Amino acid sequence: MLYEIAHLALKLYTVPKALSALEDYTTGAAARGRLLGCWETEHGVIVGRVLLLREFEDAETLAQERQRVLTSSDPFGVGEYLESFTVETYAPFPFVPPVQVGRYGDVYEFRTYELKVGGLLPTMAGWEAALPERTEMFPLTTAMYGLDGVPRITHIWPFPGLDERLAIRRASYERGIWPPENGPENIAHATSTIAIPTAFSPLH
Repeated sequence: MLYEIAHLALKLYTVPKALSALEDYTTGAAARGRLLGCWETEHGVIVGRVLLLREFEDAETLAQERQRVLTSSDPFGVGEYLESFTVETYAPFPFVPPVQVGRYGDVYEFRTYELKVGGLLPTMAGWEAALPERTEMFPLTTAMYGLDGVPRITHIWPFPGLDERLAIRRASYERGIWPPENGPENIAHATSTIAIPTAFSPLH
């Protein structure tokens, strides 16, 4: 099982029209992979960004879709609304269950940590130990590591709202549940993006 995150940069003031076209594309017969989620970014990055999370059964299926995306003049079905895009391939942490679609929260946080050299295995070991207690507070969508680009992990968390996000994170720190052991010392660079599920997102 592999995951892909596509970052779509859309022209200003075209997001509603682009999302309508994107819904038709991702739910139509020509869609590739399994759509897990679609979000419009709210905080942390330039406005006019949409995030797509898709699931692929194997590397060959994903490679075929990547080839199509890179050679298409309209890779996501949104036509002239698309200014640019990036696509990233991930494998889930081996101890994290597959993504289960459904309703979990009104806001989602995407956190990406670029890792120091050799930092992936100790980072995953710390996560494996800490995650059961942390997810008792609120569920995790997924945690995964990049298979291309810089060494990195991305984890996606749903929250009922921004106030609840702050309260849950603060409580996890105060109780000593989070961050995991070996985590902060292996992070070279960290980014966080708050995103809102679109109306057609299976994860919402």
